[in-house]
Amino acid sequence: METRITGKVIVLGNNIDTDQIYPGRFLEITDPKEIGKRCLSGVSPEIAEKFQKGDIIVAGTNFGCGSSREHAAIAIINMGASVVLADSFARIFFRNSINLGLPLITCKGISSKVKDGQLIELDIEAGELTVKETREILKTDKLGDYAMSILEAGGIKPLMREKMRKLRERNKAHLDK
Repeated sequence: METRITGKVIVLGNNIDTDQIYPGRFLEITDPKEIGKRCLSGVSPEIAEKFQKGDIIVAGTNFGCGSSREHAAIAIINMGASVVLADSFARIFFRNSINLGLPLITCKGISSKVKDGQLIELDIEAGELTVKETREILKTDKLGDYAMSILEAGGIKPLMREKMRKLRERNKAHLDK
């Protein structure tokens, strides 16, 4: 996982819920590209059309509220977002996203500090974000060690697979003695 991310932002409002991120009428779609094309269609259908791989979502408070729909994070990943920054996140959405390998970073006041199309640089490890146009530096919340290990592995499943592989190797070595 990249810990320094530069990208163009798209700014959303407050209380964007999982049904706006990925409407329920699309839940039967399984093709990742098609899922990505419908991301944020509950806010505006044009968002996914204009979104470029590596762009950054910036939102206000309570991003990802509503149901615990994993498809919301899956849609954001498949749309090509490199990271989501928000004033605050709904807790279940935050955990689902981290577990799926999508970095979510809290940055108080971010939604009022940047505009659509601005370029920002985020240093996840340092907990700093720079708005390139204004050179303003904002502090972000740092992720905990376990959340970082999940993201570095690409999600909770790859992390657990690796832990299980190491455990099997250790057990096999022990049994072979």
